[in-house]
Amino acid sequence: MIVCSCNVLSDQDVRSAVKAEQTCSIRQVYGCLGCSAQCGRCARTIRRIIDEALASARAASCNDRAQSS
Repeated sequence: MIVCSCNVLSDQDVRSAVKAEQTCSIRQVYGCLGCSAQCGRCARTIRRIIDEALASARAASCNDRAQSS
């Protein structure tokens, strides 16, 4: 799904940037993807995707540690 019409960024683009770079801010996501915010209408959606991706990564990390114990 396209979340930023100005830069044609998808939710997968955002998730990939968070996963690859452990980015935690909207500015970092844009930087990682080689673009910058334009109108800002996507900021809330990108923030939500970042939060979801980081929470998912933390949960996976906890599961990995629990399984190796």
